[in-house]
Amino acid sequence: MDTQQVSAPSRAPSSGVVHINIRLTDGYSIISNRLSQHRDMSLLAIGLGTHIQSLPAGRRIGVKALAAIFPESEARIAAALRELERHGFLRRIRERVQGGRVATRTESYNHPEAAARRAIPQLVRVPEPEPEPEPGPVPVPEPAPGSVPVPMPVPASEPVVVREPAPVPPALAPPAPDPAPRLVPSTAAPKPPPPPLPFPRRPSAPLFDAAARLLAGLQVSAPLFALSEVDVERLTPGVAAWLERGVRPDAVRVALTDDPPVPLRHPAKLVRHRLIALLPPPVPAAVPVVPLQNCDDCDRAFRSPVPGCCGQCRDIRAYADDEPCLLGA
Repeated sequence: MDTQQVSAPSRAPSSGVVHINIRLTDGYSIISNRLSQHRDMSLLAIGLGTHIQSLPAGRRIGVKALAAIFPESEARIAAALRELERHGFLRRIRERVQGGRVATRTESYNHPEAAARRAIPQLVRVPEPEPEPEPGPVPVPEPAPGSVPVPMPVPASEPVVVREPAPVPPALAPPAPDPAPRLVPSTAAPKPPPPPLPFPRRPSAPLFDAAARLLAGLQVSAPLFALSEVDVERLTPGVAAWLERGVRPDAVRVALTDDPPVPLRHPAKLVRHRLIALLPPPVPAAVPVVPLQNCDDCDRAFRSPVPGCCGQCRDIRAYADDEPCLLGA
């Protein structure tokens, strides 16, 4: 009696998606995984791109036409179309048709990378290198008849003796080189000029007056810094540069008189050195504030230097159905 063979059912995965596929004979479209599994696009853009690739050539795909079919708003549909266009799945081309009108043709790509490579002409053709001939067998000369090859004697290798050099007597050794001379500047050499004192970028009389009062009042809080009238006049531009850079007068006074050397013989020279060495950086320029504008279409507020439409309304206008916007083949 024959035994009936029973095939074991296919084991389904324990977790994750399980595909129940039925063979389709009509009403289907082939969608590339480059679109359906794109990681840098939103699900709305992927779904809209899948819908567009399933449409026949010549179908209108404007914002208003798509918003009449799907529940998403015109702003979201326009943003998804911009997303598809940014990643190369859509391309909008304006061309002039009969009657002098300008029509917009939208091209849909299922493989943007391959379409871009096909569009680039092959300008330079690199010749293929010729194959090198394969090395054949090297002919070996046959010995003459009647001759017997005589083996050549191999000389025996002799041991190599390594001799160490004899020590050189100290009297015959070469003298050691003299050390390089140290280059010491001459006392009569001219000294480099001192660095210039800071100067304000926008000098003004009130700024110089405040700097002069600060220098003249240093001896009040620090008696060692009693400056002469000539010193105050010469150091005023440096203090004015500090005040112009936003440093408070108390901070300038502390930076110039804090922890002086003992004994302090030349207070004016110390103040000049600190004005140059401790100069703070200039105050960065203020960032201009972009004013608020009201959108001409939706009346929502947005920041722009000029009035007009917001970003979403600009996308809606870009894909509006006022002019023909057909899907190219």
